[in-house]
Amino acid sequence: MDFIYQDPYPIEKDDTQYKKITSDYVKVEKLGDREILTIDPKGLELLAEIAMNDVSFMLRTKHLKSLENILNDPEATDNDRFVAYNLLQNAAVAVEGELPSCQDTGTAIVMAKKGEDVYTGVNDAEWLSKGIFNTYEKKNLRYSQIVPISMFEEKNSGSNLPAQIDIYAKKGSSYEFLFLAKGGGSANKTFLYQQTKSLLNEKSMETFIRTKIKDLGTSACPPYHLALVIGGTSAEANLATVKKASAGYFDNLPTSGNLAGQAFRDLEWEKRVQEICQESAIGAQFGGKYFTHDVRVIRLPRHAASCPVGLGVSCSADRNIKGKITKEGIFVEQLEINPRQFLPEIAPHLQPAVEIDLNRPMSEILAELTKYPIKTRLKLNGTVIVARDIAHAKIKELLDSGKPMPEYFKNHPVYYAGPAKTPEGMPSGSFGPTTAGRMDVYVDEFQAAGGSMIMLAKGNRSQQVTDACLKHKGFYLGSIGGPAAILAQDNILKVEVVDFEELGMEAVRKITVKDFPAFIITDDKGNDFFANL
Repeated sequence: MDFIYQDPYPIEKDDTQYKKITSDYVKVEKLGDREILTIDPKGLELLAEIAMNDVSFMLRTKHLKSLENILNDPEATDNDRFVAYNLLQNAAVAVEGELPSCQDTGTAIVMAKKGEDVYTGVNDAEWLSKGIFNTYEKKNLRYSQIVPISMFEEKNSGSNLPAQIDIYAKKGSSYEFLFLAKGGGSANKTFLYQQTKSLLNEKSMETFIRTKIKDLGTSACPPYHLALVIGGTSAEANLATVKKASAGYFDNLPTSGNLAGQAFRDLEWEKRVQEICQESAIGAQFGGKYFTHDVRVIRLPRHAASCPVGLGVSCSADRNIKGKITKEGIFVEQLEINPRQFLPEIAPHLQPAVEIDLNRPMSEILAELTKYPIKTRLKLNGTVIVARDIAHAKIKELLDSGKPMPEYFKNHPVYYAGPAKTPEGMPSGSFGPTTAGRMDVYVDEFQAAGGSMIMLAKGNRSQQVTDACLKHKGFYLGSIGGPAAILAQDNILKVEVVDFEELGMEAVRKITVKDFPAFIITDDKGNDFFANL
């Protein structure tokens, strides 16, 4: 057999619309017969700063059109439309540049391809990191990176660094980039399944997909851009492909394979997986058709003894943006600057929500909630306590040492969240819910101590939460994952720290909410919305 080299991922075109940032920081110099693109490292810093700024406040036009399609689809449920409408409203608020689209402003990730005729003379990752640092310092973004001091001691880095930066070599004299802000919700819903050849037939593949789609749940804020990758020369190659495919990076791969092993999109299976997602009835978080906007299925070569399968998503905060540096200058992908154009003139008609007054004794609030079935849409008004992972761990330490449950955990619903920085003159920064499932292990013990009787967060939960709510007569209310900016602007009136101030965004807060949207997901009778799908 003759030697053949195949580009593993032969992207056939780049139809991205770019905007030019500047012609500065680049020049072309001769080195013998070669033209070298010389980049001042300040150009790397500028590109990273602008890209991470734009992607924190703006979304791709195609993504926003997908949300508009939900509103126009007669088969969409009320819940689908409610989520889509809120996400479009959120985009219209975030684009103003004060409140980021999601409170979890993510891990900064950079994937770059550097041409062999590109010269910077520096550690590029350092200058890209400086640009990322600038954006997180200047804008109302959240510092989410926790660094280990020892095996068990951790601290917030206070800058959202370190970033994940991967730079590859390529031919030519251009420098290409993909920037991502990856929040914990969607990052945690990346799965690797080590399968075998037995998976590779239509019946087994469909059964596998129908089963594994449920692993995604709703905690990563659907509707999703879903990526399914079959094969890979290693598990690492498979998962890297999942992440890039979910970001739309491989949309222009070929649609058939060859003997050299090129990656390709399988359009037939993309359609089939999309149908499976629609049939799941999970919908855009609270039941319906729109669990996914679209699906990418990519087939890769594999070792004869292995068949890795990767599954992952880009969430409703679809924060992916391309950049490039060429001899013409520095460019970044043009994201949508007018998301309001996708909002209908009249809001979609929905059944009225039930208003719940939270400024009453907990027993009275519970007595009111028990009147309504799961899936009931609510408007919450009053006082809520905010606590995340570390605060829950701290409270468990109190209980373990024989101390009582703090009164604030008994007297008020608890909202699992951690805000972004607060813009000047506003009561709150972006303040959407975090994934409920991470707090599942605490629920039974906390409810037994009189706390966590009403919990508010996003995503599906485990059976132990359903059992605890039945046992202790508690409730779990689902909040829409994604529209953190509009929640801060319209629904959160006041924020104050009440405990563990040293924890930063993980501190316990007391907030006052107005018409805060939520759904009854788990009730005091043993019913769970997601268990019925």
